[in-house]
Amino acid sequence: MLLTVNGTQHTVDVDPEMPLLWVLRDTLKITGPKYGCGVAYCGACSVHVDGALVRSCSLPVGEVEGAVTTIEGIGQPGALHAVQQAWVEHQVAQCGYCQAGQMMTALALLQENPSPDDAEIDEAMSANLCRCGTYPRIRAAIHSAAQKLQEV
Repeated sequence: MLLTVNGTQHTVDVDPEMPLLWVLRDTLKITGPKYGCGVAYCGACSVHVDGALVRSCSLPVGEVEGAVTTIEGIGQPGALHAVQQAWVEHQVAQCGYCQAGQMMTALALLQENPSPDDAEIDEAMSANLCRCGTYPRIRAAIHSAAQKLQEV
């Protein structure tokens, strides 16, 4: 089966029912998406498929239609994406486990709504859990990233 991840085409010999998360992590060694719950509840495994936010832990790889983008695939070589840069500037990560999924969700939000208010951010991010409780820093980072993206 052919799978395009972060702009690179891969041939993977796996069961089509295997969750995309395990193909990414175990077969392709792309470790940004994390296993959190296995039932698409926590958001740690979030990736984009053709620009749409998906939970890779519950998506069988055989159902993937389109290019997959993980946290490793945003930005340019040697340069952080505005969302990643804002996460660093606002020191969002505490333990960091959920942050790749948080950033992929934030990116999806900003692609749909380039200037979200607090309520829109809270609603979009509510499906991502952070056990460290960095939600205020996440919100501030999203506002910062939105501003950076509008300046470009």
